[in-house]
Amino acid sequence: MGGSVSTESSVAADTGLVDGVAEARSAYEARAWSRAFELYGAAGELDADDLDRYAIAAMLAGRMDEYYAIRERAYEQQLAQGDLLGAAGAALWAGMQRMASGDVVVGGGWLSRAARLIEEDGTDSIPAAVLGMSRAFTVDDLEQAVAISAEAVAAGRRLGSSDLVGLALHQQGLLLLQSGRTADGLAKLDEAMVELNSGSLSPMVTGIVYCGAISGCWTVYELTRATEWTAAMTRWCESQPELANFTGECKVRRAELKQLRGAWTDARADLARVSSADVDVWAAGCAAYVRGNLDRLQGRFSEAEECFSESGRLGYDPQPGLALLRLAQGSVEAAAAMIRRCLAEGQDDAKRVEVTYAATEILLVVGDTEAATCAADDLNKLADKCRTSIVHALDAQAQTMLRLAEGRPDAALTPARSALRRWVELHAPYQEARTRLLIADACRALGDTESAERESVTAAQLFEQLGAVPDLKLDHQLLSPREVEVLRLVATGATNRAIAARLVLSERTVDRHVSNIFTKLGVSSRSAATAYGLEHKLV
Repeated sequence: MGGSVSTESSVAADTGLVDGVAEARSAYEARAWSRAFELYGAAGELDADDLDRYAIAAMLAGRMDEYYAIRERAYEQQLAQGDLLGAAGAALWAGMQRMASGDVVVGGGWLSRAARLIEEDGTDSIPAAVLGMSRAFTVDDLEQAVAISAEAVAAGRRLGSSDLVGLALHQQGLLLLQSGRTADGLAKLDEAMVELNSGSLSPMVTGIVYCGAISGCWTVYELTRATEWTAAMTRWCESQPELANFTGECKVRRAELKQLRGAWTDARADLARVSSADVDVWAAGCAAYVRGNLDRLQGRFSEAEECFSESGRLGYDPQPGLALLRLAQGSVEAAAAMIRRCLAEGQDDAKRVEVTYAATEILLVVGDTEAATCAADDLNKLADKCRTSIVHALDAQAQTMLRLAEGRPDAALTPARSALRRWVELHAPYQEARTRLLIADACRALGDTESAERESVTAAQLFEQLGAVPDLKLDHQLLSPREVEVLRLVATGATNRAIAARLVLSERTVDRHVSNIFTKLGVSSRSAATAYGLEHKLV
């Protein structure tokens, strides 16, 4: 009887494990990632396919430590069973994910294990093609990297692997964008999204391709695709309530689009749902940076300071937002020191666009027209490289600021009108308002006070709708922080030469500041400018 009970118990236990695996598979198919992870964890021994599903469920549930452990378990199990390619596949995913997270040493070790097994197998296989694709990031020549990715696309089609095709197309697109071939790069990302939309990609690869494609759009500020794909990714994320990976970046990208288009309250709501404890540290750092910029634009300077500190702590560069915060606080020299340091550093194109535009504004405020011109020239080259509307608009806006600073208001109006048209088309009210103020300055300098007033009123209405308090005050004040500084010295009776020595500027720069002050205030003498300053409590 004892033997009979033991046999029955064993059969019942085996049946329970089989049922547990079946439940885990059902949870996986239902995209209930946490549930699938728990059920697979309780199921005991798993075959290769179920170990793969178990690992994917762990990743999508945000359990990255467990993800690596499961991949390593799959490697050992398949190696023991003599399945060289299965073990190589597990090693590849463990290695590539560790490399992506910055763990280069351990990741490289796993890729070396995969390479050894693939070489030993010697067949034309999916793991061999994936390994080849991963080598695109180890070569210095971008064209060679693009060619490697193209070979991986061909291999994926030949071997019938939709995942490989989707990954390789999206990688090829990103590399083409990096090389300055914007149209070709976006075309490859379009192809990758066709693969994704076919429903043939696995859940993990779907998330990778979504994030990569949207990130690629932002590197060149291609917002039409970014908007469409972010909306699609949002729907994908929301259809999986237990999804913990990829969601942070989706929320941040959505918030950035809302910020651009003036939906600042909605942007804050999205950012509030991204925590520093999330599995995606990059998304948490970027979210803190975007929150800091929103706080800066709305005059919440202490909150902005905290956000930029959090951004830096999470490894996300808080510049140029922090430099612009210092400018808004009136610490113009600190702002200039920060932005000069940023200009000296290397950045990817997306960050460089931000930095060069901010540098043009900040360096003009401190009177360093030569350095501002260099920054604007860099931005112009980036506009030619990216060939997207938002970068062209920023370029035109920077050229407008330069020409106004040089005392050429007539030459400033053409780029200003170009920038305004683009911002209106992009539904970007904040930048539209900033551009309208520049047009107002140009019109005022040319004696067209009626047009200047109309543009100023429209800008003020936009700033008020957005809650952009610092810009609203600046519009009323007319003068920049540096111009106020010069006006205060003019009021003491100092000559332009003396002011130049005091502020460590060239006399020509001070001449330009004084001329701009006269134009903006509608006066023609130093005594009249002083009287205005006293009346409006600027001196």
